[in-house]
Amino acid sequence: MWYTHIMSVTYAKGFRAAGIAAGLKPSGRLDLALVVNDGPQLNVAATLTPNRASAAPVEYTRRLLEAGSPSARAFLVNSGSANACTGKTGQKNALHTAQTLAEALSVDVDQILLASTGKIGVHLNMPVLLPGVEKVVDALASTPQAGIDASEAICTTDTVSKRAQVDGDGYKIGGMVKGAGMIAPAMATMIAVVTTDAEVSNDDLQAALGAAVEMSFNRIDSDGCMSTNDTVVALASGASGVHPDLDEFTANLITVLKSLARQIIADAEGASHDIAIRVVNASSEGAGLAVAREVSRSNLLKCALFGGDPNWGRVLASMGVVPESIAPYKMHQVDVFINGVQVCRGGSVGDDASAVDFSAREIEIVIDLKAGAEAVELWTNDLTYEYVKENAEYST
Repeated sequence: MWYTHIMSVTYAKGFRAAGIAAGLKPSGRLDLALVVNDGPQLNVAATLTPNRASAAPVEYTRRLLEAGSPSARAFLVNSGSANACTGKTGQKNALHTAQTLAEALSVDVDQILLASTGKIGVHLNMPVLLPGVEKVVDALASTPQAGIDASEAICTTDTVSKRAQVDGDGYKIGGMVKGAGMIAPAMATMIAVVTTDAEVSNDDLQAALGAAVEMSFNRIDSDGCMSTNDTVVALASGASGVHPDLDEFTANLITVLKSLARQIIADAEGASHDIAIRVVNASSEGAGLAVAREVSRSNLLKCALFGGDPNWGRVLASMGVVPESIAPYKMHQVDVFINGVQVCRGGSVGDDASAVDFSAREIEIVIDLKAGAEAVELWTNDLTYEYVKENAEYST
């Protein structure tokens, strides 16, 4: 069941949150978010960016989670600076931040997780951030507004905050995410946290999160750019006392993350259309994904769709880049549909492409490979003038 007023991370029992304006953003907007797990369980799972230039907070969090049997009391997210490509100073600042929060909460520093978002190559403003840590702890609450404030504090170029929640069988899941640019699979660029009051072990939570990320954040691609700061954290308090069926829990977690992923695409920088790329009758899931991802990264196609041009030739040209060893199919058998119109039949000219209607926000491209029985779906967006403007002016 979905709700009009989304609480996000404070929806599940056992969690408090806060979002404040610490002064990290010149705009004065909210810029520091905190989520605290009050237990009784402190179980945690995460997926982190594979980018080799990963940010200091990502490396800090990775080390804690790989130490064995991790537990997490709090997750702190600052916006205004990514603390990426900041060398040893960035690492020291991340640790200092965690130590300050641990002291303020009277918990072990190894139970503190961190994430940062903002411009790469800029040091954290520690004289502003550290007093902000004290303030955000004082602002903690379990109210709906506290969850909303936290979701707004993690935003950078986002135009709206992004939240989702769902009821399981006796337990709840809530989540928030930020992301509007640098969106690419593995993972799509975001910082996200999901909370649940279900009793779920670390191993089960990690398995469920991995499956959910694969079906959600790894199935969107806005601009083909992988971030240095991608972080998705799941926290389980066990406060409901319910030990769910793992398959049911995973399905509900997928529902929440899919909603958050779609909200990212809907808010992609300057986008005017959300584009679903559906590859059907592929020889394998991997083959279908390879085709969908190549098509989703065609700037020529994305510009054409922004202009209302159903240029299906750019679909075939993009998918033709995928090696046959990865995606076996016969180009002369491929059919392509755009918003229900078969613009390509058997790898050649199909019906009148001018019949394609672009008036709706969503565009559907269906690619029939006729090579098997697998089907996959990936979401992207069009490429607009506003995308160039947003990223040309981002530093200022």
